[in-house]
This record gives sequence, structure tokens and C-alpha cells, in this order.
Amino acid sequence: MNILFNQKFRLTVGCAGLFLVSLASSHLYNQSTIKQLAPQEQSFTQQENFTPLQSHISFTSNQVADPLTSKFQNPFVVQQTSDQILGEQNAFSSQQDLLAASTPYPVVDEFKKYKFSVNGSQVFSTVKLPSSKVNFNQGDLLTVLVNTRKYFQDYASEDPDVMRTGVLATQGVTVPDVLKTLDFMIAVLKEDIANNRATRLQDHKFINTNFRVIKWTAYNPKSKQQKQLRITKYAVFTHSGSRKKTSTFNTPIYSLKENFNNDKFYTRYTKQDVLSGIYEPGGKEFGKVTNLAYLTRNGLEEAIMEGTILINFTDGYKAFFNVDRNNGMPYIRGLKATAQKRYWYFREVNAIKGYGYKIDAKISIKPGVTFAGDVLNIGLGKVVVIEHTQGGRKHLQMGVIADTGGAFLPNLYQLDFLAGIFKNKKEFGQNISQLPDYATAYFLVKK
Repeated sequence: MNILFNQKFRLTVGCAGLFLVSLASSHLYNQSTIKQLAPQEQSFTQQENFTPLQSHISFTSNQVADPLTSKFQNPFVVQQTSDQILGEQNAFSSQQDLLAASTPYPVVDEFKKYKFSVNGSQVFSTVKLPSSKVNFNQGDLLTVLVNTRKYFQDYASEDPDVMRTGVLATQGVTVPDVLKTLDFMIAVLKEDIANNRATRLQDHKFINTNFRVIKWTAYNPKSKQQKQLRITKYAVFTHSGSRKKTSTFNTPIYSLKENFNNDKFYTRYTKQDVLSGIYEPGGKEFGKVTNLAYLTRNGLEEAIMEGTILINFTDGYKAFFNVDRNNGMPYIRGLKATAQKRYWYFREVNAIKGYGYKIDAKISIKPGVTFAGDVLNIGLGKVVVIEHTQGGRKHLQMGVIADTGGAFLPNLYQLDFLAGIFKNKKEFGQNISQLPDYATAYFLVKK
């Protein structure tokens, strides 16, 4: 019995011991598991809270937040392979693009006031450039690219409008992308010109390899059926003019004097007020402006419409004159030119001038490679290729948005092509007869 009792006692004690060891082991395992899971659960919580911030689109600056500059790091991400990280970043970037593309963009007018909203998917799609030679003058395009790039460098801090990404933010295009595109094109053109060869920028294969090609479908709230961009044309016209008022040259163009600019007196007067003689001898504001020239009334209207005029003075002097500042009154689309209240003051310049927040900063531009467009909503410095068919053949023309105008604020369905310098409307009409009224348009963005 004692022997049997001792055996049973030892067996009981052994089982109890094994049970206690098992219990302790289980407890230690659970504690270890909790400690391992805690960072993961915490990182998931932080990522969930962080994602909406990364997905935010600021329409104050119209820039899409960059998820890669502030991506949350946790121990598990660090242990991932580079391929996994790249895949994760690409997936996140795709989510960003989808979000941006589906987020309505608020279109504004020249006074930054909201007009309407548009989704990026209504306006843009990624495509390949058609297989045709891209036409442009190499030297002229290089000049406009360089001058536009320099404007960003010199005046971006003073002109925040050019830092707006505009509606192309819905495609993930940022201002740095625009600058990278300009820099790359400048480098390619300089190298090709230096080597005396046709530039690679005329080769559709080179473009499709090195650039994102984004098709621009016109968005016209008043004409929803319009799909192609309307391509209007503008020019610099030469006009005869006089230093003194005559029976023929009886319509003045004026320049504002710097010492009279602070009180903004000129914003009180319409075009009709100005032409009534308020700045002429005996007028209520005589002495506050400088008389630059006297033109015909048609010459004045063309100068205002085109932005620049080349005046051949009766004394033999020739000079370009460019619009400087206006009276702050809006341009009314559809109203005839002589009835418009907006009036522009001019300055003498050394070249055809495009966009600029002040006259001394304006970009010097060239015909054939310059488009005027909606700088606030489309953006300065965007490189555009237009496509049209002529004589059964497909034609591609490249240019830069380096100019703007009252008709383009806002405007997501039109570009104005700088055609050249002409003696008269007849010569201008003959030149542009070979150009399209509507065209398919593409943005080029460096990959």
C-alpha cells in the first residue's frame, strides 16, 4: 500500500508540475505575442489617421500633397524589400492620382473668384503622341522656353499666380514638373542646335519615351458638345502713328507715370472717359500720364486686342509698344471692342511681350511657338502640341503657354496662337488660312 501510495503521490505531483510549467509557458508566450503585436497595431492606427492628411488637395495653392515626402515609417516597413516598398509607394501614388482625378477642381476668374468646378477626368486622359513630325522653329522655341523658365526663377516670389498648378493638379502635375520639363527641353534643344541637327523634340518616338502625353479635351460650360480646343490667332500689327495729334492720327495711347500710380486714379476711368480727352490739355487729369503716340481708332483697338503694336512714326522712328496696366474693369466677352470699358495703358518695349505681372518683367516671346492661355487655371510654362489634319495629312505644332489675356480668365477650351508680325488684317488672314480653327491638344510633361 505504501509503495502504491508513493507511486500515486509521485504521479500526481508530476502531473501538477507539468500543468504549472505549461501554464507559465502559455502566459509568457501570450505576453511575448502582445509585445510583438503592439507596434503593428499602433502603426496601423497611425497610418489610418495619417492617410486622409496625405490625400489632401489644397486648392489655395492648387498643389497635390506629396505622399513620399512624409510617409510614416514603422519597423515592418523597414524590414520590407525595396521592391515591396516601391510597390507600396506606387499603389499609394495611384490612390493619390485617383483621388486627385476625382476631386473637382474649382475654376476661378481673373479676380480669383470661384466660377465653376470640373473633374480632371472630364478634361484629361493619358495617351501617346501621334506618329508625325512635330513642327516648330528650333531657335524661336528655345528662346521662349529660356525666357519662360527665367520668369519662374526671377519672379515666382513676387508673382504667386505662376505657382498655381491649376487643373493639371488632377493629373498629379506640379510646378516642379513644369520646371523639369522646361529644363529638359532647353538642354535637348541646346545640344541639338550645337550639333547642327534636327532636334529630337520633333521626333514623336523621343517624346513618347521621355514625356507624359496628356490629351486635353475642351471643357466649355456653354457648349458641352465641344471636344477639340478652339485655336484663335493673334498677331502684332504694324501701324503708322504720329507724335502729335492730327486729323488722321487722333486717338492717343498713354503710359502711366510712376509717381502718380499710388492713388490708382486711372481705375476710375473707362475707355470712353479716356478717349473723351481727360488727359489732354485742358482735361481734368492732364499731366498725370505720358502721351506715347496718336493712332487711328482702329489702331488703338488692335493694339489693345493683340497686346503689342509696332508703330511706324511719321518721323521714321519704329518701336514696339506693349500693354502695361489696365483700369481694373473686366473684359466682357461678346461685347464689341469700342463698347468695352476696359482701357489699357502702354509702355515702349524692345520685343514682343507675353505674360508678366508688370511690364518690366514680361516674357519676350516669338511667333509660331507661343500660345496665350488661361494662366491661372492651366498654368504658365505648359508645353502644348496641337494636332490637326490638312490636305489629308496630320500636322503637329508645338508651343509654350507664355502669354494670357482677358478672354482666357477663365477658359478651358481655347488657346490663342501668336502667328507673327503683319502689315494689315489681309496679310494676317492669308497667313492663318493654313492654320486650324479647332485642334486636338496635348500637354507634354517630363517623366
